[in-house]
Amino acid sequence: MRKADLVAAISEKTGVPKVDVLVTLETFFKEVKGSLAEGENVYIRGFGSFVIKRRAKKIGRHIKKNVAIEIPEHFIPSFKPAKVFVEQVKSNVDSLPKDSDDDDDDED
Repeated sequence: MRKADLVAAISEKTGVPKVDVLVTLETFFKEVKGSLAEGENVYIRGFGSFVIKRRAKKIGRHIKKNVAIEIPEHFIPSFKPAKVFVEQVKSNVDSLPKDSDDDDDDED
């Protein structure tokens, strides 16, 4: 599901015009990104948490030059789903037929 599909589904289920749903969704994304950029985690009960994870400094290797490089400490955004969310996905995915994994590749 892409963003356009999500906007259409929400609009259809709520009766809110697609433009308003898109503005709301874009504002939500902007606020989450802004909060994470400021170092503040975002917690949504029953859905999950958008958190910042620290990656420690480490030594990497530049393959073409065959030299060691230092990768400094950095922070990355991460999403941790709520237990309710995980359980719902597990129960629904377990009931799907085993050969339906390739359904996403039909767009080629």
